[in-house]
Amino acid sequence: MDGFLRLISGISRGANAVAGVTLTILMSITVLDVVLRALGRPIVGVFELVAFAGAVAIGFSIPFTSWVRGHIYVDSLVMKLPRGARKGFHLFTRALGLGLFALAGWNLLRMGNDLLRSGEVSPTLHLPFYPVVYGVGFMCLVQSLVLFSDMIKVVREQYE
Repeated sequence: MDGFLRLISGISRGANAVAGVTLTILMSITVLDVVLRALGRPIVGVFELVAFAGAVAIGFSIPFTSWVRGHIYVDSLVMKLPRGARKGFHLFTRALGLGLFALAGWNLLRMGNDLLRSGEVSPTLHLPFYPVVYGVGFMCLVQSLVLFSDMIKVVREQYE
């Protein structure tokens, strides 16, 4: 089981690196567009590039953020619960999240298939949508595995 946890941690870290590089590219494109726009030479299709990069940056950063518990928790009430109830609460909420992200991931992969079959592309640059949708869908499935890993940690009492 430790090997599984290391694998999920590694995938999450790799995805987070992709998100970081993408965010850097997104910021660079935006700054460059602002400068070039002031000179009367805006970048054609910058809105599409920023939208695609934003989807990748957000989607690929979620699993690692969850892995390191980097999001905001409001658990003042949960911490007042007895240890067993707190454990049950954590298992229940992680199971709900797992189901939500598994469902979102599955549907995004199906949507990616539809976009691939239809050949739908962005209006200005004619970039295909499906790679971004596949990527975010896969990251939703990885997030499901991160939440499953959290459940393992809760059962082993290695979570808090």
